[in-house]
Amino acid sequence: MSKYIIVAFFLWCCLGNGQEIVVLDADTGEEISNVAVYNRDKSKIALSDFDGVFNATVFLDKERITLKHIGYQEFKTTKVQLQRQGQKAYLIMKAQQLDEVVMSVSKWEQQKRDIPNRIISLDARSIAFSAPQTSADLLQNSGKVFVQKSQMGGGSPMIRGFATNRLLLSVDGVRMNNAIFRGGNVQNVISIDPFTVKNTEVIFGPGSVIYGSDAIGGVMNFYTKNPLLSENDSLLVQGNANYRFATANTENTVHADINLGKKIWSSLTSITYNNFQDLRMGSHGPDSYLRNSYVRTVGGIDELIENKSPKKQVPTGYDQLSLMQKFLYKPNAKWDINLGVYYTETSDYSRYDRLIRPTSDGLGLRSAEWYYGPQKWFMGNAQVQKKGNGKVFDGVKLGMAYQYFEESRINRDFQDEVRNSTKEKVDAANFNIDFENKKIGNFKLYYGAEYIYNNVRSTGNDFNIVTEENTNAPSRYPDGSTWQSLAGYANGEYKAKPNFTIMSGLRYSHVWVNATFEDTFYDFPFKTADLSTGALTGSIGFSWFPRANLQVTLNGSTGFRAPNIDDVGKIFDSEPGSVVVPNPDLEPEYAYNAEIGVQRNISDKFILKGAAYYTYLVDALVRRDFSYNGISEIEYGGELSNVQAIQNAAKAYVYGFEFGLEAYLTEQWSLASNLTLTEGVEEEDDGSETPARHAAPTFGDFHVIWKNQRLRTDLFLNYNAEIANEDLAVSEQSKEYIYAVDENGNPFSPSWYTLNFRSQYDVTNNFKVTTSLENITDQRYRTYSSGIVAPGLNVVLGVGYQF
Repeated sequence: MSKYIIVAFFLWCCLGNGQEIVVLDADTGEEISNVAVYNRDKSKIALSDFDGVFNATVFLDKERITLKHIGYQEFKTTKVQLQRQGQKAYLIMKAQQLDEVVMSVSKWEQQKRDIPNRIISLDARSIAFSAPQTSADLLQNSGKVFVQKSQMGGGSPMIRGFATNRLLLSVDGVRMNNAIFRGGNVQNVISIDPFTVKNTEVIFGPGSVIYGSDAIGGVMNFYTKNPLLSENDSLLVQGNANYRFATANTENTVHADINLGKKIWSSLTSITYNNFQDLRMGSHGPDSYLRNSYVRTVGGIDELIENKSPKKQVPTGYDQLSLMQKFLYKPNAKWDINLGVYYTETSDYSRYDRLIRPTSDGLGLRSAEWYYGPQKWFMGNAQVQKKGNGKVFDGVKLGMAYQYFEESRINRDFQDEVRNSTKEKVDAANFNIDFENKKIGNFKLYYGAEYIYNNVRSTGNDFNIVTEENTNAPSRYPDGSTWQSLAGYANGEYKAKPNFTIMSGLRYSHVWVNATFEDTFYDFPFKTADLSTGALTGSIGFSWFPRANLQVTLNGSTGFRAPNIDDVGKIFDSEPGSVVVPNPDLEPEYAYNAEIGVQRNISDKFILKGAAYYTYLVDALVRRDFSYNGISEIEYGGELSNVQAIQNAAKAYVYGFEFGLEAYLTEQWSLASNLTLTEGVEEEDDGSETPARHAAPTFGDFHVIWKNQRLRTDLFLNYNAEIANEDLAVSEQSKEYIYAVDENGNPFSPSWYTLNFRSQYDVTNNFKVTTSLENITDQRYRTYSSGIVAPGLNVVLGVGYQF
């Protein structure tokens, strides 16, 4: 008898398990809870649990059932079909989720539909599919951010006509912008490991109310992955291992991370190593882009030799190591304590645009060496968050971070025995306290305070490659200079009606700059620079849904950038024959911005987006001719050079249009496209107007996407419009060596396009393979203002295993 009971019990378990169906996200494979399952007349109903599982016993085998969830497309099937698919149902995310949450606008979670700012969000799924080499490529792959590159070890984003120190970069809520962020191209974004990024949010337009100085053109927030807790008493162990190879620069990248989690604590450890060789350009394009010769130094003697592979850009390769360690302690539902440690270091990497710069007679190359020393970034970040019902807040975050930056520049002219180098080290401390109050009826208040301290150490050195003698040389910045900021802000969100939300904010920042100038090498007419200046910024806007499928936003905001050590105290050669000297008499620059946006959702099949904006910049900090000790020329680096300095000497305005399309044709087929048009004008010394340097050319993309449960493919076109010679900024017209030449012999930036294909195949739920063909037609092109030529035909292979 007992045998029959055991057999019956076994059969019951098998049949019972056969009735359990798990509901998964078609893209990520993650379980989906709270999915309603019902038959045609809704007389039978089931609901998926926390693990995405529902019991289908109540349904007949061939009975038509519907799976429905607020965030996913409705799915109709039968129990038999689901059993044939291995007891799994896959749902496809809706084209537009009105409940999408973002954090960048107030530092707290907000519904994206209520925000008047234009903001884009890139999640880990889309980042993994695009498989970027660096975080600069991550931004560029979005199709909404233009990226300039002076060398392969770089990437300087341009947003709405602004770049470098007029854009703000943050990682896990901590600003990376420091006291030596410059007006020239910056490459700090490559210090962020794209394998660790969980989500990237980009705010278009001023964000100074929350982020303070530098947030004029936009804010780029990178949120890295967090440790995961176990849902029971057992130890949760999971992780990832990835490898990537690319042919254009013989890239070899390896990554691994592991998560260990218990109920109240968890740990995440990540390591990535990149090796990039010299980059190969395309075959079809201007011959002037070819690298026909380069300098080789043997026994202290420089030789200009022929490059037998002129499509290879010698030298451009470099290595990078990225480490991250994060801990989470969550003793209960109210407290979160997070600790993160980040470290990134590159090898030396050449500044390619300086190595191709010709001599004045055009017969040779000016530099024998020009490279950056290792770029190092360290951050220790502690964040404590408390949720609850306080008297004046519902949530509070306390953040404390320390960052260390190191960079250096090494250069030597052709057949010059002396190699000059400068090294900069920055210690940066950040303290933030942020509050959230949601208890004032339909009004939510976000407020807080911030203190920032930067200390800059800078040295200079001359080394004779023949005698091996070291001597002191002028430093790039005043050694020991400091930059400080203290600020308070308040940001409010008022839901006047269910379909109408108003947001407004105000911030006051005070900035102190202190620098002492050494007179060992230059007889400065001043000994110190002591700046104490304040800035008041604000914003107001609304988000309105006149119909459920139509959104209109209007926003007005101001932004500012306070002078930093780079503005006040730098000495460097900005271009051949010019030298920039310190100027201690500077004030903040201000931007005034207005924008309008429209978004239309047509039956969850087509999403149309459009935005127009206008930004006016006053008291702009720009480089202009300057009188130093009553003279306009001094000797610098052995050359008589025109004296320039950063000054509040100009006005500028930028306007543009941004368009987007998403079309979901079937469950498998979809289209996506972006188009950005930007126009910018700067005021010159004589009052005339010239094109703005950081106004990118018209650019866009068009994607045709096909996907099923295991395979996702994307055939897409990237394109840039031409910038004619008369539309180039004055500073760009003098860089003939990085531009093509038009029929009149003048430099210009040609239009270009690339045809590309990428795919991702889930071999199993844990093992994924990605393949990409980039620049299939092997175009030879150089993106606007870039020194390096873009990759030619590039085959990218990647594998990833999740355990």
